[in-house]
Amino acid sequence: MPFPLYLLALAVFAMGTSEFMLAGILPDIAASLGVTVGTAGTLTSAYAVGMIVGAPLMAALTRKQPGRASLLGFVLVFLAAHVLGAAGPGFPVLLATRVVAALANAGFLAVALTTAGALVPAARRGRALAVLLSGTTAAMVVGVPAGSLLGGLLGWRATFWAVAALCLPAAVGILTGVPARRGRKDTAGGPALRAELARLGSPRLLVVMLLGALLNAATFAGVTFLAPVVTGTAGLDELWVPVVLVLFGTGSFLGVTAAGRLSDRRPGLVLAVGGPLLLLGWPALAVLADRPVALLVLVFVQGALSFALGSTLIARVLHEAAGAPTMAGSYATAALNIGAAAGPLIAATTLTTAAGDRGPLWASGLLVAVALLVTFPLRDVVTGARSGETVRRP
Repeated sequence: MPFPLYLLALAVFAMGTSEFMLAGILPDIAASLGVTVGTAGTLTSAYAVGMIVGAPLMAALTRKQPGRASLLGFVLVFLAAHVLGAAGPGFPVLLATRVVAALANAGFLAVALTTAGALVPAARRGRALAVLLSGTTAAMVVGVPAGSLLGGLLGWRATFWAVAALCLPAAVGILTGVPARRGRKDTAGGPALRAELARLGSPRLLVVMLLGALLNAATFAGVTFLAPVVTGTAGLDELWVPVVLVLFGTGSFLGVTAAGRLSDRRPGLVLAVGGPLLLLGWPALAVLADRPVALLVLVFVQGALSFALGSTLIARVLHEAAGAPTMAGSYATAALNIGAAAGPLIAATTLTTAAGDRGPLWASGLLVAVALLVTFPLRDVVTGARSGETVRRP
């Protein structure tokens, strides 16, 4: 894999750490800034909305810029947002910086997805995306627990400063390692923005985006509310919460890595095998959540399956949006973040039902079931069998 991919993954690691780290430092933020924990929780919602809106908006605004210039600009804006957030005097400033950071994150990921696919031959696109997305999974394994620990020791502002510091080597790496005009099409000779947006009218593209949103909703529905399952249903100490999250993140890393090799040649196999297993896994986790050993094993497995399927669907979105060379990455980013925003909202409604803390796990299973029901009659669309793409390559 080209070295610039690993530089992009470093930036994705910093951004992924920032996106997920609030779960461990919200109480500290609320106490420090004199707001309720519920009010502090709007920081997460603001970030999700910024990601959804920012992906297509930032991709459209920077489509005439070389990929390296856009990527560098987004990293620097992301860095500045965290510096201002760490140094800011109150909650309104922090909220504003989270929105700005989300816009920069969304723009970076949208351009990086397109860039990663263009840095390698089409037959290796899945592996390239796996390298890029390993930054997110590494953030879940290392960045988020480390951020929580740092926040607990030195305060939440230290976590923001640490994320800003991570952006510095990423920015230098992008400036020196990513080719100046490699990775995005020259829009002067490519399709107009209107033509790229018209790709959203493609039923094939919309189906794959819908599946990506549903599967990511299932992932975030379960993961967001794992803490009460660990400490309540399973009866484990609070110190086990980061352990469980690390297990999920480790599984997701391995899932992305494995799918990166398979999704180029056999996307249908990944979906056909992984989909039903993922569907069985969430209800099994709900039923066995009071058994710590089963909980730990199933969390790891669900992380691997969720991210293996998710990365495969990202590759399918980029394929179906091939006629939108500068906007394709934003379509994948927007779809995933719609799922990330909707999943926890859907899961939250189950907490007051008889299912209690296990409700979000049942909700995750239901969302996967809906995704598979959509997939079955349209499986040729999802695997590309009708689009003329050679799915199985030597």
